[in-house]
Amino acid sequence: AAKEETVVEVELTVMQKKYYRAILDKNFSVLKKGGSKGANLGSLMNIVMELRKCCNHPYLISGVEEEENKDIDEDSEAEHELLINASGKLILMDKLLPRLFAEGHRVLVFSQMVKVLDLLGDYLDNRSWKYERIDGNIRGSERQAAIDRFTRSGSDCNIFLLCTRAGGQGINLTAADTVIIYDSDWNPQND
Repeated sequence: AAKEETVVEVELTVMQKKYYRAILDKNFSVLKKGGSKGANLGSLMNIVMELRKCCNHPYLISGVEEEENKDIDEDSEAEHELLINASGKLILMDKLLPRLFAEGHRVLVFSQMVKVLDLLGDYLDNRSWKYERIDGNIRGSERQAAIDRFTRSGSDCNIFLLCTRAGGQGINLTAADTVIIYDSDWNPQND
């Protein structure tokens, strides 16, 4: 079938907006000076990376998950729901994946960040969905075993999590018919 590309923009959640604003406010002096002068360039790049993490999921920012979950029982339904509701992208995934699975689709999810794959793995575990994963920590035989399990006829695994750099080249996953790029690279060639 012909490739169909759909770009879905999602809004930041209340929690994401809170931390996004906090990152900007904390670093306003660096942003005001601009990032074109030596030492400020490094600070500006760090700020941009923190904002990018916040847009993917606020739990990627150091200390946020602990702060938001301090009054919630560990492994409770409330904690699982907060994981989803903390990120606009994960809310969309939670709506999209059941529909795709119900229609018999097999899905590849790519992310630039291994920590995003960790969060998505937690989400999938909470939903009791089987998945495979390849990132830079998965080596040769383990990679091939994961691919074989996913592509095996009759496999009950409908989703494969991949780090863009580790899983983007030299892998043939034609068993999947849907690709979700959770966070696209600033260089579209990398995606």
